[in-house]
Amino acid sequence: MGSTSVSTSGSVEPGEGVQPEDGKGTIRVIVADTQAIFRVGLRKIFALEDDIRVVGQAESLDQTVAAIQKFSADIVIFEAALSPNPADAVSDLLRQNTSCRLVVVLQEPDQEMTLDLFRRGAHGIVSREIEPEMLVECLRKVARGETWLESRAVAWVMEAYRTQGLRPAGSRPKVSLTPKESLIVSCVTQGMKNKEIALRVGTTEQVVKNYLRKVYDKLGVADRLELALYCLSHRVVEGVGQAKLAQPTSPAPSAPPTNGHAAPAAPETPNAAAAAASGSRS
Repeated sequence: MGSTSVSTSGSVEPGEGVQPEDGKGTIRVIVADTQAIFRVGLRKIFALEDDIRVVGQAESLDQTVAAIQKFSADIVIFEAALSPNPADAVSDLLRQNTSCRLVVVLQEPDQEMTLDLFRRGAHGIVSREIEPEMLVECLRKVARGETWLESRAVAWVMEAYRTQGLRPAGSRPKVSLTPKESLIVSCVTQGMKNKEIALRVGTTEQVVKNYLRKVYDKLGVADRLELALYCLSHRVVEGVGQAKLAQPTSPAPSAPPTNGHAAPAAPETPNAAAAAASGSRS
């Protein structure tokens, strides 16, 4: 796989084997890291993938800026240690190229740094120990416009939204979610998988996926993480979680039979929660 290098003086030099144009659908990557062995390792990993191509390298912050200005890249893999203030560096790099996405590499998991990087617009945050196949999957998801955080980082970000908020609270957005959409979104914010949501709602996983796609379009989010953060920040489904938790301990009395047979109880749980969700939205 061809790549380009950035000289230590800050000027950009084309590397051997670089093609003038990428194939359609190729993810073009700049690797910015202080460790040469890490950069070489990533190039070897990405060389095995047909849809990822390293178009530039850098070993300092200045070289990273030069590479972003010189090359047309989709993603920059940026080591946090390249800057004494990684969060400020992320903001500056995104200003340099608004169409480029940043995946930040941390030496080790750091809650405060993760939250700060996320606030500044990092599209992905990974630790140095990430498995190669996971990093490849990270790049593909980020290239599709999704956000990538490791499981521990997701928990940190979710907790920050619940307690202090990561962005100023504005007026509640005017969204119109159906009762079932509200229930499904509530399940997502509680970390439930599609299979679990399907069982909760009484439908299939495919139907859940269809509902989520509609909700993504309504709220202007790209994936489950953004959906959960958006809803927690704007209280879109406020009250749905409480209604769900109340079901096992406070079952509603059955309605009198109208035809000599009592109605089945199982389907009522999701409908009751959905009704409560609908009534709680303002």
